[in-house]
Amino acid sequence: MTGMLNGLLPKKSQRNTWFEVNNQILNALFTLMCLYQHPKRFHHLVLLCRWKLEDISALRKIYCKNGTYKPYEWTHMMVVVALLHVNCFAQYALCGLNLGYKRSKRPAVGVGICLCVAIAAPAIAGVYSVVSPLGREYDSEVDEEGQVQTLTNGSTQLSHLRRNSLEKRFSFALRNEQRIVEYAPKWKGGLFDVWDNISIGYLSLFCCFCVFGWNMERLGFGNMYVHIATFVLFCMAPFFIFNLAASNIDNEIVREALGLTGVVLCLFGLLYGGYWRIQMRKRFNLPANNFFCGKPAVADCTQWLFCCWCALAQEVRTADFYDIMEDKFCRKQKDENAQPPLSPLPREDGAARFRSNPTSLPWNSSRFSKLRTEKSSNYPHSPNGQLPLVQEFSAEGPDTFMKPPDLSSMQRED
Repeated sequence: MTGMLNGLLPKKSQRNTWFEVNNQILNALFTLMCLYQHPKRFHHLVLLCRWKLEDISALRKIYCKNGTYKPYEWTHMMVVVALLHVNCFAQYALCGLNLGYKRSKRPAVGVGICLCVAIAAPAIAGVYSVVSPLGREYDSEVDEEGQVQTLTNGSTQLSHLRRNSLEKRFSFALRNEQRIVEYAPKWKGGLFDVWDNISIGYLSLFCCFCVFGWNMERLGFGNMYVHIATFVLFCMAPFFIFNLAASNIDNEIVREALGLTGVVLCLFGLLYGGYWRIQMRKRFNLPANNFFCGKPAVADCTQWLFCCWCALAQEVRTADFYDIMEDKFCRKQKDENAQPPLSPLPREDGAARFRSNPTSLPWNSSRFSKLRTEKSSNYPHSPNGQLPLVQEFSAEGPDTFMKPPDLSSMQRED
């Protein structure tokens, strides 16, 4: 390669500068890739340390072939996760050497060790996940969840967890938890309808990363903290990495180009939100925007690039408008307390709401009727008791008297 560049870069100093520029760019890119992946790897390490039933299911889908139980799976998963962490930390050490030392003073042994470890660790992790029990198939009649019975307080709790798992997976619901699936949901408001819920608009503006992570978790797209950390790194890490790399470049033009590249990559970090908007639209069957030559994915990314706060507010409003059940939107159930109350019966509150004849005045008229109920002391407990007399008065005076029949005179027909 050096011989090929002799014609274009005849001076050794020029070739050294070109090598250093490429080295810093590659170092920055690989460091960014590790930074973007590290929050998820930390989350997997937390799940391994916690090792609850839902954690086991999530980790099996990632590290176990076919997502099924494997012998000594915790140990094998821990080995793979540890190797992936070694990869990240080795890359960080290599990045520190490249950024902290000039090319002439950079320790070659340290660079070589960090480079070898950073390359070997993920390669070993990949091979180990294939040749270890994690990558094999086992014919076992033992139920997968039966392997974690020690984590529960008994068979009753395990059966309850299995039932809840089935209900969640297949959208089963109990009678008191019935939902009506919305097969053609709509976005709640337009992209710029932030005034529909101004509080969500302000939260999306001032707490963009936190609101985004919270919304992704309740939609079922992963852990909230992983999304927050990853989104922050996408939007901020390129600026610092590329500007630190530019500090070791002697050429002023190249240094400014690297700094500008970091700014541009930070702006393109908003595409992380566009990617998850695409996933949200596909999972919940939301209407697509075909404004960009019939390519809704391009429209989703463009909305996040040019108006990320509006796009986030629209996603939050839409998720608030529906009940979320697995990968479906359901119509939100109305609160029973919010429904207009039914008028109580006369025997329930002692107020009779009726008129004796059609000539009686309506209730909303100024000449409304007044009812007076005389309560009997032995009604309704005594069978010989008389029903209360209900006397109706109008604005002009007494109208009629209604006397109920005597209970003792009433005969039951066989």
